[in-house]
Amino acid sequence: MTVPVLRQGDVLIASIQSDLSDGEVVALRADLTRIVGEVRARAIVVDVAGLDVIDSFTARSLRSIALSARLRGTHTIIVGIRPDVAIAMVHFDINLAPLRTALDLDEALSLLAGRQGNGHGV
Repeated sequence: MTVPVLRQGDVLIASIQSDLSDGEVVALRADLTRIVGEVRARAIVVDVAGLDVIDSFTARSLRSIALSARLRGTHTIIVGIRPDVAIAMVHFDINLAPLRTALDLDEALSLLAGRQGNGHGV
């Protein structure tokens, strides 16, 4: 399954619709890192609402996406973590730090708009 990556201005939006294999997560990281440079994106929003589980590999991969993007001058925000997934992540001590999270796409875009031009990172 390929994760669709949409572009809204200078923001990339990757919407994960269902659970991904480890290989698909790695492919998403490579795709986003490549696309960031091609379109000069200033931010990536990854919607994980379609994930039933965020295991340690997926969490590390999401952090890797954010760190790779940051090296290219791009901020990353994770949105859509479902309540049951959040509870499981806390129970199993899975941490997304230093990733920024937001409740949904609207909140992420608001965070990005609030940060634009003020000299502070997201």
